[in-house]
Amino acid sequence: MKINFRRPMLAAVITLSTASVYYGQQVQDSVKNSKEIEEVILKGVTDIAKDRKTPVAVSTVKATQISERLGNQELPEILNTTPSVYATQGGGGFGDSQISIRGFESRNIAVMVNGMPVNDMEGGTVYFSNWTGLQDVTSTMQVQRGLGSSKLAIASVGGTINFITRASDMKQGGVIRLGVGNNDYLKTSFAYNTGKSQSGWSSSFLMSRQAGSTWVENTDYESYAYFFALGYQPNKKHNIQFMITSAPQWHNQRNYSNTIANYIKYNPDNDGTPYREYNSDWGYRTLADGTRVAIADRANYYAKPVMMLNWDYKISEKSTLSTVAYMSNGRGGGTGNTGRVGGKGLTSFVDSEGHFDYDQVFAANQAVTDLSKGTLIRRASINSHNWYGILMNFQHKINDNWNFSIGTDDRYYYGYHYQVVSDLYGASGYRNTSNKNVAPYIVSNTYDYKKLSWNPFGGKTAPMEDRITYSNDGQVLWYSAFGQLEYSNEKISAFVQGSVSNQAYRRIDEFVKPGTIQQGQEVGRKTDYKNLFGYNVKGGVNYNINEQHNVFANLGFYSKQPFMNAVYPSNQQVLNPTLTNEKISSFELGYGFRSAKFNANVNVYRTEWKDRWLRRTMNFDLGEVDANGNSVTTPGYAEINGITQVHMGVEFEGTYKPTRFLELEGMFSMGDYKYKGNASGATFDEDNNPITVPGTESNSTTLYLDDVKVGGSGSSIPQLTASIGATIKPVQDLRIYGTWRFVSKVYSGLDIENFTAPGGSALQLPDFNLLNVGASYKLRLKNSKEYFTIGANVYNVLDTTYISDGRSNIKTTDAPSRLNDGTSNTQKLTYEQLGYVYKGIATGNQVYFGAPRTWSASISFHF
Repeated sequence: MKINFRRPMLAAVITLSTASVYYGQQVQDSVKNSKEIEEVILKGVTDIAKDRKTPVAVSTVKATQISERLGNQELPEILNTTPSVYATQGGGGFGDSQISIRGFESRNIAVMVNGMPVNDMEGGTVYFSNWTGLQDVTSTMQVQRGLGSSKLAIASVGGTINFITRASDMKQGGVIRLGVGNNDYLKTSFAYNTGKSQSGWSSSFLMSRQAGSTWVENTDYESYAYFFALGYQPNKKHNIQFMITSAPQWHNQRNYSNTIANYIKYNPDNDGTPYREYNSDWGYRTLADGTRVAIADRANYYAKPVMMLNWDYKISEKSTLSTVAYMSNGRGGGTGNTGRVGGKGLTSFVDSEGHFDYDQVFAANQAVTDLSKGTLIRRASINSHNWYGILMNFQHKINDNWNFSIGTDDRYYYGYHYQVVSDLYGASGYRNTSNKNVAPYIVSNTYDYKKLSWNPFGGKTAPMEDRITYSNDGQVLWYSAFGQLEYSNEKISAFVQGSVSNQAYRRIDEFVKPGTIQQGQEVGRKTDYKNLFGYNVKGGVNYNINEQHNVFANLGFYSKQPFMNAVYPSNQQVLNPTLTNEKISSFELGYGFRSAKFNANVNVYRTEWKDRWLRRTMNFDLGEVDANGNSVTTPGYAEINGITQVHMGVEFEGTYKPTRFLELEGMFSMGDYKYKGNASGATFDEDNNPITVPGTESNSTTLYLDDVKVGGSGSSIPQLTASIGATIKPVQDLRIYGTWRFVSKVYSGLDIENFTAPGGSALQLPDFNLLNVGASYKLRLKNSKEYFTIGANVYNVLDTTYISDGRSNIKTTDAPSRLNDGTSNTQKLTYEQLGYVYKGIATGNQVYFGAPRTWSASISFHF
């Protein structure tokens, strides 16, 4: 990965129109004098990044590096050699990766594609399974850590990830690729660019298919990606670009963490070591002919086509107007189980291999003659949306040193949330009692999650008579204005910027009967819009001491509106009585060194985040045991109010090129992320029913978090990372590379049950080291435009067993309620006393193990 280049002004958010990509790449190498302000300011709806100009921390990944090194890894993993970045594969399902920057997770990292914000407008989440096609069409990927210098009112608390896609006016040519890898991984793709015609037309096209399984049990998947860009530049004043892209996919998942004890218990080798590939979220059903077929309880399916129209208008030599209009019609959801049969949930039907015994489930469902007694089914939770937006930016060059820009970012979002039946598991139907507007009704229609939607305008919602459990919609109106003033000369570059925004939230619940009383208030089907005002103010300055040394500083304050589930908590129609904006303040200092062979950057930072509201998915112990003596749990969530976090740290990254045959690169980051003060929390199951917190008589409690290390909500958070990499070029067109990575001070996710009394602490997971190696070779043909590229990668070469993520905080001094044989722990023996310890942590903890040794290889033909 390249070093942390300084990027001017808005480098945090490369909100790039496709027309600007090619132009930006051309100007980056040609700016030498005071007139470089022309190349520093915004182009389109982005800024052209320049080294030693922007007072922010930026790292850049080019398309060639993604093509060479990503292979069958998850797209965010390419960033793991960037300071303060931690990306994992999460549960290991295709596209289920997680990422954090400076200790903040993806919902608080701004992710953008060609100028369009893609964080969910209701909850801020980013599902990378919706964007798997980006690895095929990305020309540049940039990461900016910290609040950044984006003018937009976006959730860049931890940083910003920017994907700049292929441009329609790329040079004429094409490429055919074939990739293979472990677990039947197979990927094929074709891309072609027409180049720009004399009349100003150009186009680019890509189509790919990827299928196979990940290294985790029963995680089959199938994914397609398509991309089409059409450009027209009739003259120097106007440049119009259209783009459409999507990646329809389905994939089986490992959605919830298992305990270390179960990873060990269900190892087929029975050697006392954890079986990293173990997945409890599936099982077998035996057909009439004796064939056993696998059934996944947890799966995801989605298609998120995105269309963009960009218009860059050069009004004069000093003024430009850029406009981006976009839309996204996302369709899909995720599966799980709901209901009970004979008083039992799905976790009560587990076989000796630790998988669901669907023979028993089908038999139990088929024996039900009165559906009011209950059946156990697989449901699909739909999370679809219609999203429309427009970005406009006017910029004016005052003189060779000063320029300003103003603009607006406006969006409309409508989200659809409901459940349907995905598989009846042999039952004749499922009786729904959740819709309070009608009498209980029987649902027998099912929806297959493997049927992909290709229509970018389609995807009808299910009729009301097919919906179960819940059916609610969310509307979000977003209006914002922004402005920026910049100054630049040969020594100094500086900017100050601000934005204001109004977010209006409305909740629509189709299952609520008008006049229903919730929390002492009468509610109806539709709430009023709740308007929330927010703003941010940021500034920074860079000073070039001489040709080798530069220093910079930036600071900012952000009054950020909370997400929708904080506005209407507990999935009800009642407005949060303690609703308040989240307050983020941050500052950063940096130093850069440049020479012919060695480049380096050092940053120090501090970010404080007050009044945070967090929704945390969890598994809750029901106090029951299954047929194998294991504790029965139910998935649910916790809502936590009044959180304050303080994140401080130092970062280093650099490159050294002793010869033209060898390149060395390295990074080191160390942070100190802690909670400040206490908070309050409430717990619910997946059907929004309150769950009593152990030791209390309600589902609400005080959480004692003061001075506790920060762990993630969806993944763990490390506070020390380091890497060293080398690229060797022994002969022309051959590249051999390797990367060693060290991760330490990894803290498990917050488990609400462990902080209801003073004295709780975050669980520190074991440190780990990983080694990746790879090689690529370009085979040139007689025609200079035609060549083959052959590549191969091996990840985790030493097959290290390590824990990548944790979801609980059980200590070795705690006592399990039951022993491994299922009997009650009447003597209250601790995990340590019982020997239930793995690498220093209690085996009752829920974790994800990282990937074992995996590999990929590819061949591509360029023409």
